Amino acid sequence: MPAKDSNGTPLADGDSVMVIKDLKVKGTSVTLKRGTVVKNIRLTDDDALIECNAEKVKGLVLRTEFLKKA
Repeated sequence: MPAKDSNGTPLADGDSVMVIKDLKVKGTSVTLKRGTVVKNIRLTDDDALIECNAEKVKGLVLRTEFLKKA
């Protein structure tokens, strides 16, 4: 089963996604604000997770339930 965003849209490597709620990044003082666009995502073995690089945070892993395809 392919990874899907919060709306059920399939995601692929290299897609851009938008954060749908403010997310605190564990281990940092950074908060990803709602509406932040994250480019060039990478899918993982777990369909509920994607890897990406966002605003000053490299190697970030986000849950697909908090994203929508941009």
